[in-house]
Amino acid sequence: ISEDVATHEAEMAEGLETQRKLTREVHHRVKNNLQIISSLISLHARSAHEPEAVEAYASIQRRVDALSVVHRNHFAELEENRGVGVRALISELSASLRGTAPAAARRFAIQIESDNLNISQDVAVPIAFLITELVELTMMLAPQGSMHIAVQEEAEGTNRAQLILRSTGLVGSEAMSAHLNDRYGRVLTGLSRQLRSPLVHDGVAGSYAIAISVLP
Repeated sequence: ISEDVATHEAEMAEGLETQRKLTREVHHRVKNNLQIISSLISLHARSAHEPEAVEAYASIQRRVDALSVVHRNHFAELEENRGVGVRALISELSASLRGTAPAAARRFAIQIESDNLNISQDVAVPIAFLITELVELTMMLAPQGSMHIAVQEEAEGTNRAQLILRSTGLVGSEAMSAHLNDRYGRVLTGLSRQLRSPLVHDGVAGSYAIAISVLP
């Protein structure tokens, strides 16, 4: 019986190591593919001459970067099965967004206040895109402004938290309504549906808030 148990444990250990190798291989392939896409976008952006085209390429680049940030953070936590760290995800994403900001918003500031929480990749992807959309929108409306991003856990044991983005650029205005009607509104609605929670806009306070699921 002892020999059978030892053999079984050895087979399980070997299978686990094989699985880890396959996971690393998939990670590297995805990372390389995202880098190729990013490089292609950059090449096309450099050949663009119209300001609208340049900004369009930059907008696409931000979304590819957002997906890359989620992927890197997901893999970093994968072996411990801890999910994606919210604070690290938003910090890296914010740095990426500021690095690709339009010329007028080069000094745009992003402050982060987050509890030490973890989320699944299924939640991390729409959150990363949601933050990207709202930061980009704010940079267009108030390029000299700033944004405060907070993630605060709700009552202990609920496995829920509030994601709140606040900026003077998100105060209700005709310009903001025009951008929401043109494109951003539909995207934000789609992302809130993925998160299965309403996205609440306070036009007076200049904030967006949504409840998200966190890991226990």
